[in-house]
Amino acid sequence: MDAKVKKAFDAGIHMYAQTEGIDAGTFEVALQEAFDKDAPFIDKVQALDEAFDNDQRFEELREIYFDLLMVNFFAEDVQKLEEDYLDSPEWEAIEEETIDRGTELLNVFLYLQECEDDDIDPSLDDYLKEFLLVEEDEFQDEYAIYEKVIANQILVESTFAEINKVASSLSPQDELRELFYPVMSFFNEPYPEEEQLTEYLHASNNKSLDGAIYKIIVNFNK
Repeated sequence: MDAKVKKAFDAGIHMYAQTEGIDAGTFEVALQEAFDKDAPFIDKVQALDEAFDNDQRFEELREIYFDLLMVNFFAEDVQKLEEDYLDSPEWEAIEEETIDRGTELLNVFLYLQECEDDDIDPSLDDYLKEFLLVEEDEFQDEYAIYEKVIANQILVESTFAEINKVASSLSPQDELRELFYPVMSFFNEPYPEEEQLTEYLHASNNKSLDGAIYKIIVNFNK
C-alpha cells in the first residue's frame, strides 16, 4: 500500500472504531488484504466490498475507503501497468462499472497529491478555482456540487461549531452533506492538535464518521 494511503487508512479505521467502541482487528486485516491484493482493480473492489459486507459496523466508511482504494491504485498499481492504461478500453469499462461508487473525497485526495507534487499548501480557494475550475463555464457540474461550499468559503476562518451549523442545514439530497463538515474543517485547520480534534468532535452530529473522515484527510496530507 502507498505510504500516504496507509497513514490515512489506519487513522480512519482507528478513529471510527475508537469512537464507536468496537474492535477493528479482523475487519482491518480483511480490508488491508483488499488494498494489497495483486489483482485487477475490479477484483480489489470486490474484496473491499466483501470486507464491509462481513462487518456491517463499518458500513458508513465503505465509499470513503473506495476512494482511498482508487487513489492507492493510481499511486501503486498504475506504475506497474502499461503507460497508457488509464486511456485503455479496459479502464474505461472499469470507470463505467464503478461510476456510482465513491464520493467527492476522491477529488480532495487528488488535489492534495497535486499540492505535494507542486510543493504548495492546500487552500479551499485554490481547490475550488484552480483544481475544480468551478468558475469556468465547462465545469458547471462541479459548481453545482460545490455551490454551498462556494457560498460559505468564509467558514475557513470560522469555528468548527459554525461549520457544523451550516453542514447541518444542508439538504439530505446534497451530494456533499456528509463531507461538508470534515472537508471544510480540514481547510480551516489542516494540522489539528489534540485539543482542536476534541473541539471538532464536540461540535459534530456524527462523531464516528466525521472523526474518521477528518483524520483520513489530515493524515493523507501529512
